[in-house]
Amino acid sequence: MSDAPQRFACLDAAYGPASAHAACVLFDGWRADKPARTLTASLDALAPYEPGALYKRELPVLLATLAQIGEPLEAIIVDGYVWLGGENQPGLGGHLREALAGPTPVIGIAKTPYRDDDWSVRVLRGASGRPLYLTAAGIDPHIAATGLSAMHGEGRIPTMLRLADRMARELAAEMSR
Repeated sequence: MSDAPQRFACLDAAYGPASAHAACVLFDGWRADKPARTLTASLDALAPYEPGALYKRELPVLLATLAQIGEPLEAIIVDGYVWLGGENQPGLGGHLREALAGPTPVIGIAKTPYRDDDWSVRVLRGASGRPLYLTAAGIDPHIAATGLSAMHGEGRIPTMLRLADRMARELAAEMSR
């Protein structure tokens, strides 16, 4: 059994007028309170908006960010859904897992429910009465929900996911100047 820490990645993307930007926060173990490393990527070739296919805008820049890691991950956590209904209807996380074509689990954490969502695992964090909506591929969603509950941060959004969101938005704003 290895003593190496479990390395996780939180990913988020943001957009400028004609570009996409992503941030990745790598951290060791569900309870980590600080990142082990952070990475960003930007792409100028932004796919046009297509209703129901937001993943086409986000996936390329997320993959560009993940390509910089060069080490195995315990799981990848994305801001959004892995599944939009049954497992035959992928969301961003499902498309990411397919594109990676590997064994790394992908966990989707959505802040708002997808229409008629009756499949995600609801996770309450902090004092918030509003759940996060968890879906997953490659890991039992209830195990992932236990990990999400243990993640650092007193609020609804875990520290590492909040950091990835902030970094992506700041990069998009900076590159838009």
